[in-house]
Amino acid sequence: MKLERREIDAVGEPFPIHPALPEELLAADGGPTVAHVLGALSAYAYADTATVATVMGRLGLAGGACVRIDQAVDAMFVFSTAYLVQSRCGRVVLLGYRGTEPTNLANWLGDADVGPEEMQVGSARVPVHAGFRRNMRATCWSVLEELSHALAGRSLADPRRQVAQPLEALFVTGHSLGGAMAVLFALSLAGRQEHRALVERLRALHTFGQPLATCGDLPAEARGIEARILRHVRTRDLIPALPAASWGRFSHLGHEVRWEDGAWRASPAPVRQLASIREVPRSLLALFGTARSRDAARYSLVEHGPHHYLAAVRPPGLVTELGDFD
Repeated sequence: MKLERREIDAVGEPFPIHPALPEELLAADGGPTVAHVLGALSAYAYADTATVATVMGRLGLAGGACVRIDQAVDAMFVFSTAYLVQSRCGRVVLLGYRGTEPTNLANWLGDADVGPEEMQVGSARVPVHAGFRRNMRATCWSVLEELSHALAGRSLADPRRQVAQPLEALFVTGHSLGGAMAVLFALSLAGRQEHRALVERLRALHTFGQPLATCGDLPAEARGIEARILRHVRTRDLIPALPAASWGRFSHLGHEVRWEDGAWRASPAPVRQLASIREVPRSLLALFGTARSRDAARYSLVEHGPHHYLAAVRPPGLVTELGDFD
């Protein structure tokens, strides 16, 4: 297990993008600022700690803390990375999970280790994607330890120091595999007395291009968590329709919004799970050296890119995290 801590440096013009970001997050219930900030964290979770800290500072969390938690076990197809970002005041914490790295074959194999296997969710055993759960569990206890520091009013940059106030609002996010890990982490808190404080402080869970991760009904203790899940899906992104039903029947949780005709629109029904792996266009399998197929017009790997999701949730008229106007 690797753990890296750092303070988020101050920023200059044209930043911060959101001058009163902690206050906006504390007051928001899922508005455009929340989607923008969580979209940025889910996208930059693929970067190193210094980059994540820089981007979070530019967004409006300068003076806060950034923690990276890593666990890799090649033989078990575990490649788990989580970032925690704490506001300077201590009242807000963002938790972002890194998704599947396209160049990491073992990571893809872990995604394909479907299962399902059962996970305790409140009073029930719920079938979930085995590979996603294994990656979430690999860093879960370290994530919980960091959140316990935040609840106690300690700085995540240096837990020996106090911040002005303890954690009030927790936001969770992830792109691709990271989104599935975010959902499974939140569900793992349901109905457990020792995690009641975290569940009470969970304001929103936004995922981007998230694959299916659960199957079966949730117990009543998890319904409040499910109500806070918002899944962002680009229409031609294949990943939210996987794994295929031939590997097991899975279902999406929470609310879904789709990017269509340049706007996010609430979807009346979740993305349809592919019936068979044969429906997967060869544009996806091209990662392994195969050719394209006629299905490529329906789906596109390019649509799954985290930068496309970030661009779609960025409010118009704001400077980007790179300091320009896209």
